[in-house]
Amino acid sequence: MAWLILFLAGILEVIWAFAMKLSQGFTRPVPAFITITAMVASFWLLALAMRSLPLGTAYSVWTGIGALGAFIVGIVALDESVHPLRLIAALLIIAGVVLMSLAPSSTH
Repeated sequence: MAWLILFLAGILEVIWAFAMKLSQGFTRPVPAFITITAMVASFWLLALAMRSLPLGTAYSVWTGIGALGAFIVGIVALDESVHPLRLIAALLIIAGVVLMSLAPSSTH
């Protein structure tokens, strides 16, 4: 259940990042409200997931989902660059998140 909660927290991170871009520096009320609401919900769900997942794993996966999601939304919705170096960077983020989630969480 913690992994599902963490995934939802990551999706909300993508939503707040996109809404923040649309808020144009918090000058547009609706996107600004969505940003703040999604941000609070994302942090709350991250905190819930951290009850049973290790800090490093939970935080890395959460930020990885946010980074990759924002990258994809930027390309799809905002017509941002699909430069090969950006794609390689995205693949490295995926590799890091996968390795972090597969690594043992305890040394004992």
